[in-house]
Amino acid sequence: MLEYTKLILRKVSFSRELFGKELKKSAKWLKKDEILLLQAWCVLTFGDKYGDVIHDVFRQIL
Repeated sequence: MLEYTKLILRKVSFSRELFGKELKKSAKWLKKDEILLLQAWCVLTFGDKYGDVIHDVFRQIL
């Protein structure tokens, strides 16, 4: 499920709103350890573009 989430996030990365929405939805499907891995991946992959969105979403999730 983690790889599927990454795929979706890559596909919606053109839109700040969609990216945030899909990132929030991912918390419903992933286990705690997968959420931590996703957070690290998001920061590395999209941190320069959506760092604030990533921070806000994971602050709410964790």
